[in-house]
Amino acid sequence: IRVRVDNNVLFLAPVSDNRQQGAKHGLYRNLLANMVTGVSDGFTKTLKIIGVGYRAGKKGEDLEILVGYSNPVTFKKPDDISFDVPDNTTIIVKGIDKQRVGQIAAKIREIRKPEPYKGKGIRYLNEAVRKKVGKAAAAGKGGK
Repeated sequence: IRVRVDNNVLFLAPVSDNRQQGAKHGLYRNLLANMVTGVSDGFTKTLKIIGVGYRAGKKGEDLEILVGYSNPVTFKKPDDISFDVPDNTTIIVKGIDKQRVGQIAAKIREIRKPEPYKGKGIRYLNEAVRKKVGKAAAAGKGGK
């Protein structure tokens, strides 16, 4: 990959036309574009908490999440990430590194994944959770 800068614009060009060089060219171009976007605009991931009594709040810099366990779950704030909790059922993860923001959001979601019967848990905003029918609905009436 050849890299050059002209008038504050970064150009990447593959050295040869083989498939592997083309793949690396696309990878590096996207990585650099995401770095520029991260520094100028930043990246965010929004999580919704769904369930009766489920909520989140900030405790200092850390995140405190109550999702049906006997004790609240405290999620330590990494140095390069910030949390915003506009209401008690929404968590916004912000940062300049796209991969890191997604990774931290996935770790928070992992605390209580959405369950398939009622949909309770932590999910991404606009995430579609496939619901299953329960045992009683699947068997029908009569019990036999």
